[in-house]
Parts: sequence; structure tokens; C-alpha cells
Amino acid sequence: MHTANTPGTDLAWDGSYKHRRPPRFLRVAPDSPTRLLRTAQQGRCSGCGNRIEWYDRTAGHNPIPLHPHELPAAAVPPHQRWHVDTGLAHPAGDGSPWCRVRHRAVCPVTPAEPASSAMDALRRNLALTSRRLQDTGHFTPPPPSCTDPPAPATASPEARPVVQLLCVRYLAPGPLECIPCVAQTRARRRCPRPVLDPDAFPGTWTLAPLHPDHDPGHLPLAELWLALYDLTHLPYSEQLRWRAQRCTAHATALGAADMARTTWEPFNPRTHHQHIQHHLPAPSRPTRQGRG
Repeated sequence: MHTANTPGTDLAWDGSYKHRRPPRFLRVAPDSPTRLLRTAQQGRCSGCGNRIEWYDRTAGHNPIPLHPHELPAAAVPPHQRWHVDTGLAHPAGDGSPWCRVRHRAVCPVTPAEPASSAMDALRRNLALTSRRLQDTGHFTPPPPSCTDPPAPATASPEARPVVQLLCVRYLAPGPLECIPCVAQTRARRRCPRPVLDPDAFPGTWTLAPLHPDHDPGHLPLAELWLALYDLTHLPYSEQLRWRAQRCTAHATALGAADMARTTWEPFNPRTHHQHIQHHLPAPSRPTRQGRG
């Protein structure tokens, strides 16, 4: 079932509906043991605070955040068009005069790409909404170090480090100190604390074989080693906290629901080769001390 979701006069200044709920797409998750219907998960962009909708894609792909409203397809470049069918997001248009776009294409905190005047106007409107959310205290932007990508000349393992926990390697969504907690606070907002806690047990930066089944000890080549943040020596409960992407305050909070999805990506040397670092980071920061 597909229904046009164009903006109208019944929208509030932050993009939410005043008097009705927007149409939602329902589908049965293919990996759900209960076979319950699922819908697009609503949320807010961590960079600008505007509303987004998370949609699943085909198997093997991570969910994608889409702008919650449809746009005229003629005003969107073909390579930026998306459509939703049976609850799944698909790239390119579906032949209708309306389409969806990724939030990143119109997010005011991301670099603007050449687009149409309609998308530029939408980006300016979202920038105004983001400013009003900040002025009214409904949104606090993250620190610049957590939103600005590092320059290629200063790339380091701390940009998007490889983290090993529970005997599995994951690619982190950003610097360790910028990985946000996904729990919901009592005020029904996302927890602003990071997963990394200076007072918790720290991990260890180490060099490990790039391929776990290969021992490069007899070949002293830097390309065969991988710099990763190892958490396997921590208690099992602490590794579970990192895997659940929760801060220490919400690690054992049974009543706190998740406000967003976890953003860990299973590390693949082939597809994540641009994030592979063969040297340990420089000891420019003081070593974090765990609790005694």
C-alpha cells in the first residue's frame, strides 16, 4: 500500500503532524520469530535534530534514514530518488510523480551536493527548523569533533576504529568518544551520554592480524596487521553493554527502551578497506584509568 505523503497545512513547524498520524507502511520482518507487523521507525537526525524515518532495505544492507515526506520526482536528481514498497526502501524511482530522498541529501549539517532548487529550499527550511529546535531546548547538537569527518591527511584508527568484542570485529560509526547511547530517558528523549565512560574499564589498542586465520609473525609486513580497539579482556557484562550501545547509566536499566538502532557494522576487510589502519594511534591523549 503506497500513499503520497506530501507536506500540507496541517504540519507543525518541526515537521510533525498537528491533527493526524501520517500513513505508515506495514510489513512482516523476514527474520522475526513472532511474525509481527513492523513499520518505519521514526527518529531524529543526530546532527540537525530534524525528523527522519528508518526503513529496512534488502537483505545484507543496513537500514536507511529517509526524509519523512515525499518530493516531486521531477525536482530530485535520478541518482537521489528512493521509493518505498511493502515497507522496504529501494533506490531509484518507481515511475510515480513522487519519490523519497535520503535525509543526508537535504541535511543542513552535511556538505551540499549539486541539486535542484526545490531540494535547496528544503535544506534551508530544515536548517531553520534545526535552529528553532536548538533555541527552544528540544535539540542539542553534538560536539564538532563528533560530526565533522577527519581530513584525509589526519586519518587515524580513531576516525572509525575497528572494535573487537565478544570475539567479533565491528566497525564503529565514529570516534570512540562519539558513539552515542541508544537508550530512552525518562523524558522520552535519547540519552546524550556516550558509550565510552572515563570511569569504566578501558579497552586496549593493539595490533592484530588482518585475517584472524592467518599468522603473519614470520612476515613482518605492516599491511598484514590491523589496529583495533580490543574489549575482549573486559567482563562479559561490559562487552554486552558495548554491543547494546548503552552508557553505564543505562547498562542495567531494564525499563529503558531503545530510542534508535545500534550502529555497529560487522567488519569486512574487503568492503571496509578504507578504514583499515596498520599502525597504533599516537599517544596524544592521557590513558584512561579504570576503577580499581
